[in-house]
Amino acid sequence: MPNPKRKHTASRRDSRRAQNWKLELKSLASCPQCGAMRLPHRVCASCGTYNGKLEVPRKEKKKDEEQQGK
Repeated sequence: MPNPKRKHTASRRDSRRAQNWKLELKSLASCPQCGAMRLPHRVCASCGTYNGKLEVPRKEKKKDEEQQGK
């Protein structure tokens, strides 16, 4: 069995090992209600629907006057 003549540097070793830690792109699907991109089998973050039904009602934004207490 042949042996290496020189020691490989730590950076060379680490760069070889780092190839297994690449991030994978998540698969996205478009929401049939609003068309926004969302993760499959999850409630849409923009409209709150899942499987054609409203699961999470959207919060209504308060006016600036109500937030300031006028």
